[in-house]
Amino acid sequence: MNKAVYRKGDVILQEKPFAYVLDPRYRDKRCDRCLKETKVMKCSSCLYLRYCGRTCQKEAWPDHKEECEKLKALPAGLLVPSAAMMMSRIVRRLRKGGDTHKGYYTSKFYRKFADLMPHEEDIRQDPKRMEHFGTLVVVLQRLLDESITPKKPELLRIYGKMCINTFNVLDSELNTIGTGMYLGASIIDHSCRPNVMVSFVGETLQLRLLEDYSQAELDFGQLFISYIDLIDTTETRRDQLSERYYFRCRCARCQDEQEHKVTNAAACSLEGCQEPIDMDDTALVRCPACKTPITEVDRETFQDISTFTKDHLAQMKNVSSTDLDVSRLCLKKQENVLHRYNVYHIKTLENAMDSALELEKWSEATGYALRLLDGFRKYYSPFHPHIALTLLKIGKLQLYQCYFAEALKHLQQAAKILRVTHGEQDDLYKRVLVPMLCDASQGNLGHLAIASDD
Repeated sequence: MNKAVYRKGDVILQEKPFAYVLDPRYRDKRCDRCLKETKVMKCSSCLYLRYCGRTCQKEAWPDHKEECEKLKALPAGLLVPSAAMMMSRIVRRLRKGGDTHKGYYTSKFYRKFADLMPHEEDIRQDPKRMEHFGTLVVVLQRLLDESITPKKPELLRIYGKMCINTFNVLDSELNTIGTGMYLGASIIDHSCRPNVMVSFVGETLQLRLLEDYSQAELDFGQLFISYIDLIDTTETRRDQLSERYYFRCRCARCQDEQEHKVTNAAACSLEGCQEPIDMDDTALVRCPACKTPITEVDRETFQDISTFTKDHLAQMKNVSSTDLDVSRLCLKKQENVLHRYNVYHIKTLENAMDSALELEKWSEATGYALRLLDGFRKYYSPFHPHIALTLLKIGKLQLYQCYFAEALKHLQQAAKILRVTHGEQDDLYKRVLVPMLCDASQGNLGHLAIASDD
């Protein structure tokens, strides 16, 4: 048996961005240079970008200098779209010799900007992307001098490379705070069962292994990240990848027929039976496990509740909010109709948890989170940050409710995963989790002492 040369949690690649931008939603809260959440001050010239201090402002100035004059000339209150800012920064980087920049993904192998696929023909046949591109071209006229602006065909190629090869820059809690292009890391392909994850320290990208790796040399053709949300049906994931990245996924998970059935499964009508029922299989007339009949009424009810759930999930997503009453209603209708591993049931639980947290209904939020954890463990790898963050929320909620033993158990499970996904030096681990572990341990000891006295 081969011993692991690389362990899960090992950082196998660390890379600075070729270009990056802060999400405009965080302009008043985060530094445009280091992306740190702190008190920020406006650039004294353009009054548009913000920095946490003179150090970051000085470090940003060589790149910001030309951009500063353009931003200064913008009408007051005008917000520059992230994609336009990103394209202008890529163009300026290329004009300053960025075409020779090497993004190493091993000690020997690297990628240059010219190596990225532009997907030019795919973009031309994509009406939404072409409309977006046309809008960006107009905005770029305000951000770039005509003398350095590439001709439209070249701009389209840059746009294509940006669309396909940029990463969402995330904070420790997986919130998107910006966008970055990382030439070396862009070599990593997608799988719906990833064995590598992307994390960030400020603007610096890190690739961490989610599994042990036994070969002496890393083969990046065997390493995969996920480009999309993994809690979705096979059809939805494939549609998203085709729409955004122009390929049809053929990973092992997408070809797993059994999982394909589970993601959109109905619950067996016999209470206590956990068998997922594939309602799309019209030849299936009885539950494979308990032989309970599957009627046409069962199929119609499943279809009605599935449609009801999807419609309400879409409405909540479109208005960027959650509604506890709607989530409760959906969950009530889903009882004994949608299987517990049905992805739309899991998404409803997530909305319900978030809504309960907003309304400070701690006990109800804990119940939803525990059920959500079961679904996450079904579809995510054992060492996945979403599982860790859910465990962390559960532990925090239980700690708040003085359930110290339960809190300690879940926080310890979160710690095991966070050591792999974030590392012990990450603020989420060091400044958030560790103090809660101490509180749970001390509270549990005090609780045991009281029980012993009784």
